[in-house]
Amino acid sequence: MIRIDSVTKRYPDGTVAVDRLSLEIPDRSITVLVGPSGCGKTTTLRMINRMVEPSEGTILIDGVDIQKQPVNTLRRSMGYVIQNAGLFQHRTIIDNIATVPRLLGWSKDKARGRAAELMDRVGLDSSLARRYPYQLSGGQQQRVGVARALAADPPVLLMDEPFSAVDPVVRKGLQDELLRLQEELGKTIVFVTHDIDEAVKLGTMVAVMRTGGHLAQFAPPSELLSDPADSFVEDFLGADRGIRRLSFFSSAGLQLQTAPVVAVDASAERIAARGTADAPYVLVTDLDGRPLGWSRPQDLTPGEIAPERLLSYGRPFVAGRDSLRAALDGTVLSPTGWAVAVDDAGRVVGVVSQQVIGEAIREAHAEAPRAAKVAG
Repeated sequence: MIRIDSVTKRYPDGTVAVDRLSLEIPDRSITVLVGPSGCGKTTTLRMINRMVEPSEGTILIDGVDIQKQPVNTLRRSMGYVIQNAGLFQHRTIIDNIATVPRLLGWSKDKARGRAAELMDRVGLDSSLARRYPYQLSGGQQQRVGVARALAADPPVLLMDEPFSAVDPVVRKGLQDELLRLQEELGKTIVFVTHDIDEAVKLGTMVAVMRTGGHLAQFAPPSELLSDPADSFVEDFLGADRGIRRLSFFSSAGLQLQTAPVVAVDASAERIAARGTADAPYVLVTDLDGRPLGWSRPQDLTPGEIAPERLLSYGRPFVAGRDSLRAALDGTVLSPTGWAVAVDDAGRVVGVVSQQVIGEAIREAHAEAPRAAKVAG
């Protein structure tokens, strides 16, 4: 556990970046520091590896004061990932990743072997090993940065806005990759971001900081969204925090309908039978069961269904794995107001209406306090 005990950082001009901050960062978790610019989150992160020295207070790792360790030893015991990866431009990818093991005295072959193993683990093709950073995309460079931070298998990983410089699609992929790696490796990760969506998605615990380096709230994401500590936290979470909270409710209990689903080669009788009063549209799938689009039954010509004439099916959600937020998003994006549920292979397992999802949301909200009471 990392314990930050009444830590203050005051600069010579009197500026206070962090003010009497106390936090207990649990082992094998992702703790996210989030807040507006100038709130001290990066300063806090850098005090953990002594890139910034605190003015007051103590930081302990597993009960040991970090001030009692040689600074180089401390830093080599932690992985560190920054925005734009911070790679050595004159070194190949494999030698970038092998940097810390080499500093620790590993042989070149052993260090490169470890680097090759990590390239595979973070999703980098082995063909990139002999390339240089400028030859990689931004997302690939960030993966190299993560691999380099993990190379010596440190128990602690510090990440300072590592995904903020890439586009949203790449960013989502990197976030998913980090969660996968954390599930496999179980590191103690301290992650800095200014993006509340990223904090909610990644954090086991989230520390919301306010300007002046004060801690506003420290809580699991679901508690943060359901019970913000004050108006500052509520405003920082934004007007759509209720929608974000749905990310913590599973879609597993949704009652899916299969009646409005027809294959592209369906007969006239089958198409007619699929139309119901509750579902005036039918979802057409290909012969493998993957969605093609929506149509009114009377607008379909049996045996001659033209996919290009179908209405968009929006964004499907994976039944049972994705959240109620993803399911609700599917209904909003669908012109029919119905979401498409698929399995892990993308095959349709049913459809669900906004009304049914609304009922599931109400039930989930009612169940949450009962579950919290039992847990307490």
